Amino acid sequence: MATDTNADAIPASDPFAIFEAWFAEAKASEPNDPNAMALATATPNAAPSVRMVLLKGHGPDGFVFYTNFESRKGGELAANPQVALLFHWKSLRRQVRIEGIVTEVTPAEADAYFASRHPESRLGSAASDQSRPLPSRDVYMERVEAIRAQYPDGSVPRPAHWSGYRVAPHALEFWQDREFRLHERRRFTRTDGGEWTSSLLYP
Repeated sequence: MATDTNADAIPASDPFAIFEAWFAEAKASEPNDPNAMALATATPNAAPSVRMVLLKGHGPDGFVFYTNFESRKGGELAANPQVALLFHWKSLRRQVRIEGIVTEVTPAEADAYFASRHPESRLGSAASDQSRPLPSRDVYMERVEAIRAQYPDGSVPRPAHWSGYRVAPHALEFWQDREFRLHERRRFTRTDGGEWTSSLLYP
């Protein structure tokens, strides 16, 4: 007979505290990019697309990632700010799903994060017309070298079209793998008053 235990049950508590605890465990156990998350967007006529991005900040006010605003995802987010995020930590056999609305981070936040990046990453971002057709990789690398020549000390300024988004969630769902596929799911939703309620879901 299958047995269950509540020893590691997903608590009906603060969803951000649960995320913080799970994320800390992921950073200790995931071999690569524990902050990698799938970002799903959609056009105004509901055509979806999804790609991996990196979480660069999080807290009760939301989950932050950075990108080129002129990319495909940037265009979709400008037209439809509703998004979904998914973390999958295979080492822990856990998932976190997040649904919410994006807003732009402040220019000061974007400047600070861009300045913290490796100089080669700043060069790559400044040289890229993200999501647009590229005749050959040589063309891209030539643009990188041209910008490097402009800023030999590595102080590449943040391009105006490169910034970040903060996803303010209205729902978070935590999924924990269990033996014999008797998985555990708990979904949190934000009320109109800003409070969080939760319930278990069938796996």
